[in-house]
Amino acid sequence: MKKIEQKRSSRLKIIPLGGLEQIGMNITAFEYEDSIVVVDCGLSFPEDDMLGIDLVIPDVTYLKNNIEKVKGFVITHGHEDHIGALPYVLREINVPIYATKLTMGIIENKLKEHNLTNHTKRKVVKFGQSINLGQFRIEFIKTNHSIVDAAALAIYSPAGIVVHTGDFKVDYTPVFGDAIDLQRFAEIGKKGVLALMCDSTNAERPGFTPSERTVGRTFDILFEEHKNTRIIIATFASNVDRVQQIINSAYKFGRKVVVEGRSMVSIIETATNLGYLNVPDNTLIDIEQLKNYPDEKTVIITTGSQGESMAALSRMAENNHKKISIGPTDTVIFSSHPIPGNEKAVTNVINELLLKGADVIFQDVHVSGHACQEEIKLLYSLVHPKYAIPVHGEFKHLKAQAKIANDLGIDKDNIFILQSGDVLELSEEKAQITGKVPVGDILVDGLGVGDVGNIVLRDRQHLAEDGIMIVVLGLDGATDELVSGPDIVSRGFVYVRESDELMEEARIVVNEAIESCLNRGISDWGKLKSSIKDSLGEYVWKKTKRRPMILPIIMEI
Repeated sequence: MKKIEQKRSSRLKIIPLGGLEQIGMNITAFEYEDSIVVVDCGLSFPEDDMLGIDLVIPDVTYLKNNIEKVKGFVITHGHEDHIGALPYVLREINVPIYATKLTMGIIENKLKEHNLTNHTKRKVVKFGQSINLGQFRIEFIKTNHSIVDAAALAIYSPAGIVVHTGDFKVDYTPVFGDAIDLQRFAEIGKKGVLALMCDSTNAERPGFTPSERTVGRTFDILFEEHKNTRIIIATFASNVDRVQQIINSAYKFGRKVVVEGRSMVSIIETATNLGYLNVPDNTLIDIEQLKNYPDEKTVIITTGSQGESMAALSRMAENNHKKISIGPTDTVIFSSHPIPGNEKAVTNVINELLLKGADVIFQDVHVSGHACQEEIKLLYSLVHPKYAIPVHGEFKHLKAQAKIANDLGIDKDNIFILQSGDVLELSEEKAQITGKVPVGDILVDGLGVGDVGNIVLRDRQHLAEDGIMIVVLGLDGATDELVSGPDIVSRGFVYVRESDELMEEARIVVNEAIESCLNRGISDWGKLKSSIKDSLGEYVWKKTKRRPMILPIIMEI
């Protein structure tokens, strides 16, 4: 009996704590006996109904409860949806971080901002190198993505090897560095791979993702066609290869380059210092120097390709930018696709730019950083996993990849579409979901982490939709008689000056409710407030079919 128990406890557990059912907030725990290794630690951006929320980070209660087992964070690449939550999570789970050179450079910028540099151990890992973390050995494998230094991970455990692709594509002609190390995937595949966790973002798209270099050729054509205008290009700050190609085209056509947007400036500085970005001398100029050059001799690389309201391009479109105003002599190029959910914001910015007379180009100036179906098939064919675990994407993306795996001959019973919080236990003999751990969204609002929950959000929604009515009254402390009020103040409910009659009637209704309570000897403030809320709420609903938040304030006089 003891022997069987020992075998059962020595299975590998894979526990996604975020990143499934959505694009963003990627974080997965791998657990074997007394060791936990965490792959990635990302954030996601708030949904439309999360009013006032800045960021969403994963709930890491499971890691806190097992802190003595956690050996470190292993990071695949430097995008926000894979590293953005680190500064918040490290405060509670202070373990070492392992990442490639550029990824670590971007993480260090974040740690500096949050004053965590001196408290966090960091180790830069090279491709082909392995690190030992408890019962695990992790090998970093070179891949291609829309940011340099992206890695896949081979996770060696006593139960078998798991290959985690991170975000990847197959690019045989990358702008910087080497192509994806397909040979290493094949070598690991020969050893026998227990499970493959593969990027699903483009699993619905047939064919191959084009090389990043094709965008460089497109830029050359656009620069040739728009010789007489200033060119403004919006792209992701982290897409260093894209920035490199813009700089190459600008240099070729004798234009000076201005970089605008805090995140863009920060990442370009880091990439240049680490040797991942090659900027010819006298090409970059400060925004203050723009006025010294004719428009047709300048290029502005900016953030805001997703329509973010505070990003540089949005501020330009709304005339809120201090240094740059858009006009008919501008060509604006969107070098990105809208992330699902951002389409409306992007369209709004495009419309604003067009209204100002600018020429806006948003087609064919982007290639994805994620693998399409043929690349996914190639990876499965090299790795030959026993189990397939689609990751990174909404349910429809995961489902599309499950179909690819099944078409390639992987048994349906060996394909696991997990939900965040599922505990998948794996061994060579079998795999099954054996339980759930707590997961969820922790909301970051300003400096507050987790202090805004569902109830606060519901109140914000309520206030946004129907407004608030505040009822103020004074009671005599000795006799419980009504001394002043009730006065009613409203915000976001009705325009008071045009609703005198409604507000006066509301005052009478409240007055009657208070008198009724006091006449019956009810002087408990809680009961008084409930009575005011009920009677005023009922009256307002009858008259306006709205339910504003009602806030009674009683003062003792």
